[in-house]
Amino acid sequence: MTITKDTLIGEVLDANPETAQFFLGMGMHCLGCPSARGETIEQACEVHGVDSDELVQSINEFLANK
Repeated sequence: MTITKDTLIGEVLDANPETAQFFLGMGMHCLGCPSARGETIEQACEVHGVDSDELVQSINEFLANK
């Protein structure tokens, strides 16, 4: 699975629950919340002041090494 800024957080977590570390690391502690799971990576990054391109790259690198 290749992650993009438009990928829903829930899809990322379902593909690999270990990716939660990336969202928790940016201060997103409500991962079980239905609204959080329905947000895109880009939307979550905007709210939390994180560069979405960097986060997507980090997650994709992590997944490539699994």
